[in-house]
Amino acid sequence: MVLVWLLYDGNWIASGGFLVEEDIVLTAAHVQESPRYVILGAHDIDRQEKTWQIIPVKKVIMHPKFSNATGRNDITILQLKKKAQLTPAVGLLPLPGESDQVRPGQICSVAGWGRININDTTNKLHEVDLIIQEHYQCGRLYPNYDRITQLCVGDPQKQMCSFKGDSGGPLVCRNVAQGIVSYGSEKGTPPRVFTKISSFLPWIKKTIKGLHLEESH
Repeated sequence: MVLVWLLYDGNWIASGGFLVEEDIVLTAAHVQESPRYVILGAHDIDRQEKTWQIIPVKKVIMHPKFSNATGRNDITILQLKKKAQLTPAVGLLPLPGESDQVRPGQICSVAGWGRININDTTNKLHEVDLIIQEHYQCGRLYPNYDRITQLCVGDPQKQMCSFKGDSGGPLVCRNVAQGIVSYGSEKGTPPRVFTKISSFLPWIKKTIKGLHLEESH
């Protein structure tokens, strides 16, 4: 789990992300106005813990077809200025295979430092288990929902979901990152929309390979 600090309209804002290689972080595109650095190994962001690794962002590669209007292709790759050290507090999150399918009814988890309700913020990392929903649950709420590249997550009967400040964090299913927190209702009610990582694997792999080739020249 990665805390991404970005500068937006002169204000520092925190969002989520996750480490997939020692120098590569995946996050959402819609919040990445100007990510400056990441913090790895954090739990309580109010006080600097011994487990922290603070690393500046070297390069930001937003998906070329990201649309702020529709929320589609909401994925960005951050290249860090140096490699993170893998420790008990900092690890890599595996990506899915292209044929990996997340099914309705499956229980996954999401973590972040976002709001815990409409009014309350938190400094500590929170995690919650969420249930994958049928596509129609999001299709009827969000007109731009795309069943090919997005996932519908969070039981509408339960007040548990991701919210503001959690954007970019991973949806983890059986220890694999299957989704990225994208968008949802302003009231914070489920279900909410997540970017489906398996749909973007060719772009992710090609982009990371290109970054590493640049490094070797």
